[in-house]
Amino acid sequence: MKKILMTVLCALVFISGVCAQTAPKREFRGAWIQCVNGQWLGLSPQQMQARLTRHLDALQKINVNAVMFQVRAEADALYQSSYEPWSRFLTGKQGVAPNPYWDPLQWMIEQCHKRGMECHAWINPYRAKTKDTHELSTMHPYVQHPERFFNYGDLLIFHPGLKENRDYICKIVHDILNRYDVDGLHMDDYFYPYPQAGVDIPDAEQFQRFGAGFSSVADWRRDNVNRLIQELHDTIRAVKPWVKFGVSPFGIYHNHREGDVIPGSATRGSENYNALYADVLKWVNNGWVDYNIPQLYWNIGFKVADYEELINFWAKYSSNRPLYIGQDITRSVKEADPRNPNQNQLPAKFAMQRSLPTVNGSCIWYSAVIADNLGGSADYLANTFHKYPALQPAMPFIDAKVPNKVKGLRARWMPDGYYLMWLEPKGELEMDRATRYVVYRFAKGEKVDISDPSHIIMITDQTCIKLPYTGSKEKFTYCVTALDRMQNESKVVKKKVRL
Repeated sequence: MKKILMTVLCALVFISGVCAQTAPKREFRGAWIQCVNGQWLGLSPQQMQARLTRHLDALQKINVNAVMFQVRAEADALYQSSYEPWSRFLTGKQGVAPNPYWDPLQWMIEQCHKRGMECHAWINPYRAKTKDTHELSTMHPYVQHPERFFNYGDLLIFHPGLKENRDYICKIVHDILNRYDVDGLHMDDYFYPYPQAGVDIPDAEQFQRFGAGFSSVADWRRDNVNRLIQELHDTIRAVKPWVKFGVSPFGIYHNHREGDVIPGSATRGSENYNALYADVLKWVNNGWVDYNIPQLYWNIGFKVADYEELINFWAKYSSNRPLYIGQDITRSVKEADPRNPNQNQLPAKFAMQRSLPTVNGSCIWYSAVIADNLGGSADYLANTFHKYPALQPAMPFIDAKVPNKVKGLRARWMPDGYYLMWLEPKGELEMDRATRYVVYRFAKGEKVDISDPSHIIMITDQTCIKLPYTGSKEKFTYCVTALDRMQNESKVVKKKVRL
């Protein structure tokens, strides 16, 4: 009886601790929107925009604040590029522009920003052709320089050991940043190719040429990827220092083995360190990436790769930069919680995430499951863990200076209603300029406390909002703050309004 009582008490303490954290003011809430599943093939631009709008509206309802939009899947482009061809995932044939013409990346940036969301351009650095791509455009980089690539199974890969490939990938990123107002540059888990049984990576010749000083080909391969990550970081900082550089690696860094000096988890799956040659912890600890989103897509209790084991591993070893968790919603809502078989695993996973102080948010795989409310996932997040809006986690290692406060806050009648409006504050440098605003509302008698996100009614890139006027019966205090590129928040400006 005492043992049962203690178990119940411990559960209550855990739940109360989690509930106390269910409304952080700053939390990354991302979602991936991918192209490689062919979800847009056969759609007109208008139909594609309608589908994307449906996804974005659904994400906005659950207070998602960042979208990872896939724009380069196989050395192609879902944006206007002078270097790489239009993607077949957009138009059905590589190199064919959309008709009527539109630019998906530019459109997505505009749509995200007007919803108060960040837009991160998601690229794959090395993959140049996937198995179902049968025809390459004459503009494709492989057609121009086939000697810079190798075949692996049915994939075509930029050779990571060649400096000219690192330079080329950095040029592509430079071009995206120079022409598009993206908030982040994002890469997923594809570095060296996932191992296929009986298939060797054909890089022995390059290792002989460039591998001097390395005791093994594995060390050389890891160094090749390390160099790319560091050079991409430096490229981004040089072009637009406010753009966040993030990775979303495979969920296992390294499987622990007896006598290892490399940190490892109690897992048995494929891994970053020895299979993909992605030394993610080195990137994090050297500050070469600004955020890390390991893909923890497995279930709690899965013996090969247990979610609980892995989230604790990453929380312990990846805390030098903001850590977010890649959440597979489909698997989570289809599997029962082993501690509570009457519900699925989604509540337990998000509770575990919130219970770890070094975890700063999550990213949802993928937008369509939220748009379809699979397993009630959108309703659950909207009513619990994502009930209130959240600002992005601070990144003082990039910039910690707060912008100036807004000016001229006032309420004014316009022909179509009552508006709260303000003026953009001055910012001499781009990093100081206000790009978004947070609007808070407090009822009469409520203490003005902007640390409480339940009072946030909007995060917007506009300098006015329409107020819900009901005949001057109630008094409210509205507060407006300015956010800069890094979402540093200004001092508050208040206005009392009778609605």
